[in-house]
Amino acid sequence: MRIGILTACGLVLMIGAPAFADHEEFVKKAASGGMLEVQLGKLAASQGENPDVKKFGERMVTDHTKANDELKTLAQKKGITIPNELMKDHQQTYDMFKNMRGAEFDKAYMKQMVKDHQDTVALFEKEAKEGKEEQFRAFAERTLPTLKEHLTMSRATADKVGASTK
Repeated sequence: MRIGILTACGLVLMIGAPAFADHEEFVKKAASGGMLEVQLGKLAASQGENPDVKKFGERMVTDHTKANDELKTLAQKKGITIPNELMKDHQQTYDMFKNMRGAEFDKAYMKQMVKDHQDTVALFEKEAKEGKEEQFRAFAERTLPTLKEHLTMSRATADKVGASTK
């Protein structure tokens, strides 16, 4: 009987662990992605050529700063530390853009924004549907309409600057 109880407890622990890892992974990816959007948005505002790209970049800074702040508050309440540096792949993306300027920047940035927002919408949709932690699931649900709007805006702006997103 003791072995059965220990086994059952072990199963509960094993079943519980992935759920925590899941929302912690969501927080990590969402936080790093949000920081990337803010940093690239600042580059777009200063290094972009097209006024629509600059405006889009400014919107990314505003909206993603707000979302990042909300996520950070939620994470702190749950004892999750938000990374203050970009994840490796996000850092590589930023590094790719930091020396670009003008029309070259506009096209590459808008193409990246379409891809990033497709990925981000998918991440947030998954969390909104499958997230085990109610506060993060609710955050994802609240944030999704804005992210979907960003995706629509990024596609439209990409078309304006001739950035193929197909």
